[in-house]
Amino acid sequence: MEGVVHTGTDASAFKECFSLTWKNPYVLRLAFSAGIGGLLFGYDTGVISGALLYIRDDFKSVDRQTVLQESIVSMAVAGAIIGAAIGGWMNDRFGRRTAILIADFLFFIGAVVMASAPNPSLLIVGRVFVGLGVGMASMTSPLYISEASPAKIRGALVSTNGFLITGGQFLSYLINLAFTNAPGTWRWMLGVAGLPALLQFILMLLLPESPRWLFRKGREEEAKVILRKIYSADDVEKEIQDLKESVEAEIREEGSAKINMMKLLKTKTVRRGLIAGVGLQVFQQFVGINTVMYYSPTIVQLAGFASNKTALLLSLVTAGLNALGSIVSIYFIDRTGRKKLLLISLFGVAISLGLLAGVFHETTSHSPMVSRIQTSHFSNYTCPDYSSATNPGAWDCMKCLKASSPDCGFCASPTDKLLPGACLLSNDTVKDLCHDESRLWYTRGCPSKYGWLALVGLALYIIFFSPGMGTAPWIVNSEIYPLRFRGVCGGIAATANWISNLIVAQSFLSLTEAIGTSWTFLIFGVISVVGLLFVIVYVPETKGLPIEEIEKMLETRSLHFRFWEKSQKPLHSAIVELI
Repeated sequence: MEGVVHTGTDASAFKECFSLTWKNPYVLRLAFSAGIGGLLFGYDTGVISGALLYIRDDFKSVDRQTVLQESIVSMAVAGAIIGAAIGGWMNDRFGRRTAILIADFLFFIGAVVMASAPNPSLLIVGRVFVGLGVGMASMTSPLYISEASPAKIRGALVSTNGFLITGGQFLSYLINLAFTNAPGTWRWMLGVAGLPALLQFILMLLLPESPRWLFRKGREEEAKVILRKIYSADDVEKEIQDLKESVEAEIREEGSAKINMMKLLKTKTVRRGLIAGVGLQVFQQFVGINTVMYYSPTIVQLAGFASNKTALLLSLVTAGLNALGSIVSIYFIDRTGRKKLLLISLFGVAISLGLLAGVFHETTSHSPMVSRIQTSHFSNYTCPDYSSATNPGAWDCMKCLKASSPDCGFCASPTDKLLPGACLLSNDTVKDLCHDESRLWYTRGCPSKYGWLALVGLALYIIFFSPGMGTAPWIVNSEIYPLRFRGVCGGIAATANWISNLIVAQSFLSLTEAIGTSWTFLIFGVISVVGLLFVIVYVPETKGLPIEEIEKMLETRSLHFRFWEKSQKPLHSAIVELI
């Protein structure tokens, strides 16, 4: 299976990219059409975070069962793991264009099923379909762009796929906000995803197959016609010859030795490369990024913001910062270096998670008390557990929200949300009664004067994560493996990323329920510190090094510990031998 190419590039490459695409719009059309796959990937990641707020309101079983909420989120990730695996085979067998068309079809079907789902079970089925499409598109779109782009601007065009992913996440929050007052709220949010899938399907029908794939299948004349549209007359013959030689060498390599897991593990450079590459992908997920992307509005509500609309609006900030961070990374990745950027990123992430843990500890341990007077104001709707409590004077908002037979909610004081309020049954009737008296209604978090600090923590988390841990693991994985093993090793690392994503998405809400939000973020913080130590010990600095020197570094177990210094010496004197 050929792997996804995630290429590091710099600002000068983008200037040349704009220049060349202006002269040859056909190249931009190829890149944009395939890049919609990245937009779909990002949109689906972001849209479910807002839609989940309204799905819980419509389906009471989802609101009551944390595992159902996690399943609605994570089944798309499970589908993506299968989609990425099938997508690799389909890419090689049927071509990149065909794989993208099938991904669009699956995504469109999933969007329709989700938008019309009469129950949570069918909604989950739709999420699986969407996940299959996302998994296929996530690996095929950058591969198609890479193989159908001029070599001079390939890095810049592939990097636009990353922009479209974060842009899709930002767009999803805007769409979520647009439909907050529309009938059917979450159905529109999820259903709109079918439109870009349909657009890409139409655009890809009008575009050719990847010229590299055509060469591999012996369809050289078709490939040459496409290459003549992509390259100038001065460059095209050389590119055709280079591509032909590259494909022939690739086929010879495949024929000379079958790649299997034992061979990978026995090859010292590959084994050490895999430890670094797979480790980075696992830590990327286990420091909690997709808890922020999948559950951002829920986290905002846990911090004490009651309104769905307010939670979505504030979550828009994190999506915007994430998109901005992917742009910032382009400037720093080749100036600062991969390792230094990873360490700065993980240090900042650990500090941010520590801040979040502290904030949520304060919000849960200092929530407003429950007032018997305020509660008796809604005498017919008092929470049964509160009525039968032996010491109701000790009840606060958090204890009220933990009542489960039946579920209860907290109606804040009308004068100040931080003053004692009422503990009442949780249903739509009571919520409306509470709102009618200009009170705030809480079911997922309690009023807190520290809520704004949680937003600061989330913003800092994204600011530190996005430019470093958000992009550098993909770039390191595109550089660290020997060329002949790069496809299969990249696939292993990407699969590790998806599986880690699934574990985090499926466990976050259960963890917050079992041990509390503060302890959950503290666990992520500890993992960040472990990740920082892992990067220091196992991840080499690959900035500016040719493949041969990276292999030599891994072969001799040499790592450049003084990552903060610019290496001006030859490789053998610039690295420190591990003992």
